[in-house]
Amino acid sequence: MNKTAHIISHSHWDREWYLPFEKHRYYFIQLMNNLIEQFKKEGSGFQSFHLDGQTVLLEDYFAVHPENREIVKQLIKEKKLHIGPWYVLQDAFLTSSEANVRNLLIGMNDTKAYGHVSKIGYFPDTFGIYGQAPQLLKQAGIDTAAFGRGVKPTGFNNTVSDVPDYESPYSEMIWKSPDGSSVLGILFANWYSNGNEIPVDEEEAQAFWDKKLQDAEKYASTNQLLFMNGCDHQPLQKTIPQAIETASALYPDYQFKHSSFDEYTEALKQALPEQLQVIEGELRNQRTDGWSTLVNTASSRIYLKQMNHHCQTLLEKNAEPLAAMLALAGGTYPREYIRFMWKSLMKNHPHDSICGCSVDEVHREMVTRFESVAQMGEVFVEENAAALVQKVDTSQTPEGGIPLVVLNTTGWEKNEVVSKVVDLEKVYFSQMHFEEIPVYLEDQPLPKYKLIDGEGKAVDYQLESPAVEFGYDLPDDKFRQPFFAKRAKLSFFAEGIPSFGYKTFYLVPGAKEEQEYVPSSETQFVMENEYVHLQFHEDGSYDLMHKDTGESFHRLGIYEDTGDIGNEYMYKEAKGHAAITTKGVPAEFKFLERSTLRTVLEFTHKLLIPVSADDHLAMERNRLIWHKEREAGRSDDMTTITMQTVVTLEKGMKGPAFKLTINNQATDHRLRVLFPTGLRTETHKADSIFEIVTRPNTPEKEWENPSFCHHQQRFASLADTTMGLTVATDGLQEYEILEEDGTIAVTVLRSTAELGDWGYFPTPEAQCLGMQTAEWQVLPHEKDVIQSQAFVDAYQYKVPLVSVQTSVHEGSLPETHQFVKTESKGLVWSSLRVAEEHDDVMIRWFNPAEEEVNLKADIQDYESCKSNILEEKTDDTQDSYEVSKYEIITLGFHKKR
Repeated sequence: MNKTAHIISHSHWDREWYLPFEKHRYYFIQLMNNLIEQFKKEGSGFQSFHLDGQTVLLEDYFAVHPENREIVKQLIKEKKLHIGPWYVLQDAFLTSSEANVRNLLIGMNDTKAYGHVSKIGYFPDTFGIYGQAPQLLKQAGIDTAAFGRGVKPTGFNNTVSDVPDYESPYSEMIWKSPDGSSVLGILFANWYSNGNEIPVDEEEAQAFWDKKLQDAEKYASTNQLLFMNGCDHQPLQKTIPQAIETASALYPDYQFKHSSFDEYTEALKQALPEQLQVIEGELRNQRTDGWSTLVNTASSRIYLKQMNHHCQTLLEKNAEPLAAMLALAGGTYPREYIRFMWKSLMKNHPHDSICGCSVDEVHREMVTRFESVAQMGEVFVEENAAALVQKVDTSQTPEGGIPLVVLNTTGWEKNEVVSKVVDLEKVYFSQMHFEEIPVYLEDQPLPKYKLIDGEGKAVDYQLESPAVEFGYDLPDDKFRQPFFAKRAKLSFFAEGIPSFGYKTFYLVPGAKEEQEYVPSSETQFVMENEYVHLQFHEDGSYDLMHKDTGESFHRLGIYEDTGDIGNEYMYKEAKGHAAITTKGVPAEFKFLERSTLRTVLEFTHKLLIPVSADDHLAMERNRLIWHKEREAGRSDDMTTITMQTVVTLEKGMKGPAFKLTINNQATDHRLRVLFPTGLRTETHKADSIFEIVTRPNTPEKEWENPSFCHHQQRFASLADTTMGLTVATDGLQEYEILEEDGTIAVTVLRSTAELGDWGYFPTPEAQCLGMQTAEWQVLPHEKDVIQSQAFVDAYQYKVPLVSVQTSVHEGSLPETHQFVKTESKGLVWSSLRVAEEHDDVMIRWFNPAEEEVNLKADIQDYESCKSNILEEKTDDTQDSYEVSKYEIITLGFHKKR
């Protein structure tokens, strides 16, 4: 049987990695210019080029050469240059569920302007892939995925390493999501450079193809062989037509073809055997020796993950839903600005960027991008919230009162303490000479206040002592208006704030109904609310009791420090040094606040640890000794790191929240916080992309690495049949389960000093010296995180209510309102937005369980229908929906005719 060798020219283009972005762009412009010239040549025989699956590269090029837009567009329409479907080649595990959808949605929409999209789920170098990828791809009309990692083990420098019982004997397989969706999976078994730099010379070509054909045939299930002609930042091989002529003459039994993924996959599908191996769920290189999984990029430069988590939350959980609610109230949805914010954020999402595994210059630029997105998101939320609140009728505010509207932009009702700085009195410069205003305001007596809701019910609150501060308004129709205001921080328990809705409160003159607060009669190291009780020990660890059941977890919160002689990609514990912990190390305690609304406790450790690795590590780095083979230990010189932990327990919180501030004065080490649950289980659960995934506590038999770390999005959870403990985090995306005592170990800091791939690239800023922070919440619950629906609280962690002080005015909306009414118990809400290319309101959930769940959602004067993730209608209008096991469901709402 004749075989076809499909040669696909490409260049895997990391926008930034071992060089910063602009230096890589310089070479990319050369590549594009060479491509255009090559395609212009009459009779060159150069047929096709795959532009790495990401449309952002076109933006990078046109920023310098806008005059070539039409030329490039024509090449794409003629299917010579192949683009999409992604906007960027993101890291799959370290970017949120919605970021993964936006990446595909925006990338696919970008391709429409050019006339053709390469419909392949392209993951050439992604560091593992989430299990729901086939479902997302199928919803986007993509039935094939190509990937380089996750199934068949690859070793150092991506060389193939055979092990028994690996998932698929072929480079082609069926990849299935938990819901049953499946795609054809194509593994780059010999990497995406297996056809790189093909010789034209006969003798060299003979040696090249003898090996390459054999390597490809070893894994191929058909007579269609794939050869990827390119590698990372590979210049264009202009001689491919001549190289193909040489190969064709040497191997007459093979057809050599300058091909594309469109042509290759079409031919491949026609030749596939009836039975292919089915692989299910996550692709994480589970059956390797564990030394090259790159999972520890989840803890490299944690500050990047924290900034990304903040920006993602700001856009998808606040900005988009708020703008959609405003659109439902008659406002205009600013989709262009929202798209701009997402594109700006996603430029930090490529795998070598968000993974923190590039040179220092790259990550400095990322910080600036994150700060820009945060600025955009914050002003967007502030302005859109103010515009929405202006539509709320506050005309019935009691005389002298201050109306406050609390907005809930999530899919779950919220009951939590809100803190808002309010202007009790404001005097503009136009009303009084600015030098006189501060004295005037300071002399004004502060009236007594009470806080009430719309029904006149008193609400418990705290009002701190006011201060006089400068401020300004930016009106729509005049120059900025400066003022001084008497301001104070108001805190209160906002109860029953409806999902996708709001509730209005009023701070009005009158005597406050005082609620007596009786401090605990136990020791000073106790915190308690209606849900949990904490007893702290002298070393800062604590016992946490779940009050409904009376069950307790003991000695949670010990900090553990170990040496790290690895790199930005992988952790390797220093040899010969036991972990240093805070167990038994006395902490200094003090209460910062104790009231009916919250208790805040601070404790401080001073931990003595080695100042760095020993001198042996520098030699190992310079000699390019792989991290697995390193023998370095920790220095005999010691230094002190100061760790300040602030614990907050508010009314309504299902578990305490922690903020750790570390003055990191050491290098080459890892710091974790430990939660020994005492639960004996074989598996645990963690938040992943549109999935609360179940993972084994112990690795496969091939695993040799003593460390068995995992990725998480928002939480990791361990449970037996009666009790569970979930640790929700704010951008802490690496954890490990220590089987001996059921410990959830969450990484809060990792310090290393080299990139760690081919060659020696020092990255001193990856040591993360100076002040670093980490935040998490600990949630005890009955049963597991799904059965108890503790996931609701875990997903709500760090998703704030939006509170707005407004004027007394008439409006078209009532003082309390819910824009979308839902019945969706058991489902995880994911997004609320207006569609990218039409005016339907889109809402997305996913089912985290095996059981089918009923969903009802209603918007007044709107009707709904089921859509896919590309926001295309897929079913007729319905009143309710059955959501299958693990299904991702998107509903589109349009106005009734």
